[in-house]
Amino acid sequence: MKWIINLIILLSCLQAFAQTNRASFSFMKYSGNDVCFQQKINSAKQYRNPILAGMYPDPSICRRGDDYFLINSTFSYFPGIPIFHSKDLVNWKQIGHVLDRPEQLKLDGLGMSSGVYAPAIEYNEKNKTFYVINTVVGGIGNFIVKTKDPFKGWGNPIALPEVKGIDPSIFVDDDGKGYIVCSQASPKPQWSGHTVIWMHTFDFANDKASAERTIIVDGGPDTTQHPRWLEGPHIYKEKGYYYLMAVEGGTQSGHKEVIFRSKNVSGPYLPGPNNPILTQLGLPYNRPNKVTNVGHADMVKTPKGDWWAVFLGCRPYADDQFNTGRETFLLPVQWVNDFPVIVAKDASVPAVVNKKGVQWIEQTFNGNFTWKDEFTTPQLGMKWNTIRTPRSNWWTIADEKLHINVVAKSIRQLENPAFWGIRQQHLNYEAETLLDFTPQSSSEFAGMAYIQNEKNYFLLGKTLVNNQPTIVLQSINNGIHTIVAQKSLSAIEAKQALGLRIVVLEDKAAFYYNVGEKASPLLLADEIDVTNLSTKKAKGFIGAYIGLYATSLNY
Repeated sequence: MKWIINLIILLSCLQAFAQTNRASFSFMKYSGNDVCFQQKINSAKQYRNPILAGMYPDPSICRRGDDYFLINSTFSYFPGIPIFHSKDLVNWKQIGHVLDRPEQLKLDGLGMSSGVYAPAIEYNEKNKTFYVINTVVGGIGNFIVKTKDPFKGWGNPIALPEVKGIDPSIFVDDDGKGYIVCSQASPKPQWSGHTVIWMHTFDFANDKASAERTIIVDGGPDTTQHPRWLEGPHIYKEKGYYYLMAVEGGTQSGHKEVIFRSKNVSGPYLPGPNNPILTQLGLPYNRPNKVTNVGHADMVKTPKGDWWAVFLGCRPYADDQFNTGRETFLLPVQWVNDFPVIVAKDASVPAVVNKKGVQWIEQTFNGNFTWKDEFTTPQLGMKWNTIRTPRSNWWTIADEKLHINVVAKSIRQLENPAFWGIRQQHLNYEAETLLDFTPQSSSEFAGMAYIQNEKNYFLLGKTLVNNQPTIVLQSINNGIHTIVAQKSLSAIEAKQALGLRIVVLEDKAAFYYNVGEKASPLLLADEIDVTNLSTKKAKGFIGAYIGLYATSLNY
């Protein structure tokens, strides 16, 4: 009897699966064309900033020998924490994600600006082990993962309940002793945004932080100015001194990096004479190739003894608005009076930088490029992310197409919707796809999604309107759903593949379609305001994505 019940359950599941509608995408193509990347460079001795364009915020870097590794925040996108490798600090290749298995990263129910905040990577030469320490805001809290080989993946998270606050990083001293520094609101706040930097000792043998902790910096370099949100701390050692670097002023235009120094690892740390050592605050608004909001830096020392810094910055198109999110920049560090300086006061972050011995290679992380995925491999490439942790396989790759099941989940929910997307990496870009899809009801939709968060996105695709197949452009602006434009399809047209294209020029977008693979694109809507996808208007900490989406909750 039991086997009969199990057979009935299995047949029911197979029937339900067989009845699930799906959308099939033949390719995804992305092309970017920004002014700051049009300047010609001598690739034998120059490179472009940003080195990672698009939403690659909160960079952290480390070195083993002549190998450099760099990671970034991903908030509520999965897989989490992309990891890059380089031999020269300029040409980077993504080698995977630190958190690439569902059991490593629980993002269920989190808002898109929650989740993975400011990971930090460190290599411990004493035990030949790499560590990533991180905070999942709204989730596990602070934890570490580790590996002997970043090319082969990372272990499961080890919780650090003793470490509170955000932005932890690990420091390994010359004697092999470990320390964790992190940021948290002051236990005795004297002003709004008053934060402190805490230090724990860290036991590498047992992967455990001490319960005891000490405040090593209180407030910032000049407490008479009531500095706010001192965050992102890192410790370095150079010529017998310990240097503590942190960022203050929040993630917007007041962002600035500051430095402190001590003879002892546990302090006292005194502010350096050149603070801030990195900011763009106060520079002329109309400067060329403007970069704003710079900060959250990390530094690395080369085998030759030079120092370099990675940091985040933004490229706004107007009124401090940007849809590309916070990006990763690279600059050499100058030492002035025995203190590091990343950008001199009143100097702009350059779009082109000189670097001896570099051979910059055209790639798809910066510069103007065209990228296309025709789904010829069994797995999606590393550029792709979904929203939150997937708990079922609602997608497959077969017959050189990406097939996405039409599931009852929506981008507007705190769920894992049937969406795979890539970062918007340019202020000016085009994205297109080819769709095969037959909607079964007016609630089913499939097509392209241009998304900032749960309350701000655009949908371009196919559904049923009054029981007729229809191309629709939908705007979700601060949670309000609007049909911007639509075009009914005849019975013959509805059976053909549907081309979809989005063209974005900074704050405006045009939306196109073509019926049949070889047909010329036709304009559906033009001059559509997409500033609701800017971080400034949408709020939060992320940049926009463009991707492929299917749902049965299209309302």
